[in-house]
Amino acid sequence: MTYLIPSLRLWLVTLLVCVVGYSLFVLAFAQSVAPFRANGSIITIDGRAVGSELVAQNFTSDRYFWPRPSAADYDAMGAAGSNLSPTSEALAKRAAETVARYGATPANPVPADLVAASGGGLDPHISRAGALYQVQRVARARGIAAAKVQQLIDDSMIVPGGPFAPDPIVNVLQLNLALDRLTP
Repeated sequence: MTYLIPSLRLWLVTLLVCVVGYSLFVLAFAQSVAPFRANGSIITIDGRAVGSELVAQNFTSDRYFWPRPSAADYDAMGAAGSNLSPTSEALAKRAAETVARYGATPANPVPADLVAASGGGLDPHISRAGALYQVQRVARARGIAAAKVQQLIDDSMIVPGGPFAPDPIVNVLQLNLALDRLTP
């Protein structure tokens, strides 16, 4: 019993320092250094939130670029992979449906990132090849030249890994917002 009160004090101090103090320090640091990222990278148009730069959204209209499939059904609260094995019938069925949705053929195969969900199921980016694969559909649905759509892709590309991972990627939400600015 003589150790109970000192143990409780130590527990309380540790809780306050490690949980409360550390959390407040990290929050204050993030808010001062990168407030846009710290607040979820929310993109707003005319004061209305339209999405997050960091979380994929499900675009289904032919007028928009489609993101990678999501094992979490684009729900940020349930972010996770499907944990389905490569031999899973459910995974094969989902992949076949996705390939059919894109109208892929053996002569015109769909890029892998448009068929496979990312590890967390919410990756907001697609590869340049994945974006270029969708150009004709988007251009036709919007009634604009494919060259304009391709130029938007080129303008939206980023190379996050620099020389170590030189494959360019495109943020689907940013690309779709650029499309809306071009042809509302």
